[in-house]
Amino acid sequence: MSTQTLLQTAVNAALEAGRVILDIYDTDFAVRHKQDQSPLTQADQAGHEIICKHLQTTHIPILSEEGANIPYTQRKVWDKLWIVDPLDGTKEFIKRNGEFTVNIALVQDQQPVLGVIFIPVKRTLYLGTEENGVLRCPDISLDPGPNLEEIKRRAVRLPEYREKSGPLTIVGSRSHPTSELQKYVHEKEQENGTVQFVSAGSSLKFCLVAEGQADMYPRLGPTMEWDTAAGQAVAVAAGRTVRIWNTKDPLVYNKEDLHNPWFVVE
Repeated sequence: MSTQTLLQTAVNAALEAGRVILDIYDTDFAVRHKQDQSPLTQADQAGHEIICKHLQTTHIPILSEEGANIPYTQRKVWDKLWIVDPLDGTKEFIKRNGEFTVNIALVQDQQPVLGVIFIPVKRTLYLGTEENGVLRCPDISLDPGPNLEEIKRRAVRLPEYREKSGPLTIVGSRSHPTSELQKYVHEKEQENGTVQFVSAGSSLKFCLVAEGQADMYPRLGPTMEWDTAAGQAVAVAAGRTVRIWNTKDPLVYNKEDLHNPWFVVE
């Protein structure tokens, strides 16, 4: 399949999942907890099922947060795979602050080469590919969703040029702050005088750096591959880097251990 066909399939999956997630968002939904005590809602599972229905038509294997128990002995031979978080920011979903996303990434040889991030509440879609760079399309219609050519006509290409002014802007996790991040921000204040710190949920942090609204996103705490794959594709397509904190190597995917090391986007 061509990149454009794969991208259209991922867009269709993200938009349909987003529509169903919003339907659940407007109800008195129940919250369960996984073995690691992270929250789980009906929207997580519904989004997973819808996205898998679309992506299975590509005959490319899928690694999703809600179906992550695939043995490494099976995964390690995959040179290409989809990595999906059907509802990134479940805590933000539960808090009803709107800062949750649908994340779909295509990974080739352990690097994300295509990323789709959809913000259901804002009806905003981000597309990142090596071929097209990054597009941001606001005010997306969910039923039916637009085709790729219509999205390209309406979208803004990122990063938008803006003359740098004001203090260094660091974006960090809203629901997962760490003492290490606080220490790092303090160090940057010592170096730069003033630092503007912005809290945001889910993969929105990658989008803010890709747009140029934030200078950097240091993640000095735990994440999983599905938390970052689509965001990394979008950030890199916008000319940013996503590097491991202590080695400066790029994050890699489909590892035996699906946890990410600390990293920084800038």
